[in-house]
Amino acid sequence: MHIVHTESSQGWGGQEIRILSESEGMRARGHRVTVAAPASARVHQEARRRGIETADLPLARKRVRAVVALRRWLAANAVDVINTHSSTDSWLAALACSTLRDAPPIVRTRHVSVPIANDAGTRWLYTRATRHIVTTGETLRRRLIEDNRFPPDRVTSVPTGIEAGRFAPADRAGARARTGLPPERTLIGIVATLRSWKGHRYLVDAFARLAGERLGLVIVGGGPQHEAIASQVARLGLGDRVVLAGDQADVLPWLQALDVFALPSYANEGVPQALVQAMLCGLACVTTDVGAIPEAARDGETALVVPAQDAAALAAALARLAADPALRQRLGRAARAHCVRQFGYEAMLDRMDAVFRDATAQRQPA
Repeated sequence: MHIVHTESSQGWGGQEIRILSESEGMRARGHRVTVAAPASARVHQEARRRGIETADLPLARKRVRAVVALRRWLAANAVDVINTHSSTDSWLAALACSTLRDAPPIVRTRHVSVPIANDAGTRWLYTRATRHIVTTGETLRRRLIEDNRFPPDRVTSVPTGIEAGRFAPADRAGARARTGLPPERTLIGIVATLRSWKGHRYLVDAFARLAGERLGLVIVGGGPQHEAIASQVARLGLGDRVVLAGDQADVLPWLQALDVFALPSYANEGVPQALVQAMLCGLACVTTDVGAIPEAARDGETALVVPAQDAAALAAALARLAADPALRQRLGRAARAHCVRQFGYEAMLDRMDAVFRDATAQRQPA
């Protein structure tokens, strides 16, 4: 098949990383894959760096010229299926395909748990213009069926798959040597784009409640909240105990260097890739029950789960793990075993391959 991923987002996070990961896997299986996005978008630049075919299209805004440009590109290229990922590119693809003869079917992947409106236009987009909907968690799938009354057979949950052979426990001392992190401290960490709803400010507040020079906090990632988080760290006098590592091309050694992983998100989550990566690395995790997170994090079994936006509860859970190496080890082992079973990379590719093949089998002239 020729699979085209469209993306209007200019940002960078789990959604864009999944597009590229899935593209590489499908290409390895013999499919042709194109990432269609504005040249200014990081996903476009990263796709080119990885040798994935790209198309420079003005998809960042809902404009007539964007519909026309996409329509012309689709008319000039043999495409079997379009996989859209954000609201803007989904609308642009739907409008472009609605005017094409023998248009390729659209598969819409929903990466976040933001509710979908029930107005007539949105229902047309999801039930008429789109052949199939993919969610990144079963919780998200149930919401679309129950709240939006989308046909169950048109909605499939395909969590993002992570390579368990790569994301695995490793020598912590060696990882700290590679990252330059202090060898003597018990390190709590987060790997996530610095967006408000990832809950970094609650993590910093919680960490400020934990006494002891032997505890450290590592924040890996960049994003729009960088200045706010840096200011908060300085205001609370935590500069000597907090590492703001910024974006990292390879987060694996940073995960392997930690003792505890935290992800206090309060909105929008499917099953977060960083959380699954941390669990596969055998880390004890503290997180919330937002979106589809409970599909990975089961309180007391594979993680500690606390209420969202509750710095006190978060601090208590972090303190508990920091003081109890045996609990960390038990949760870490259970978390890795669970994620190996539920979130495998090849399983994701198998499921998406089946969705794409089913969509193309039903292809009909417009």
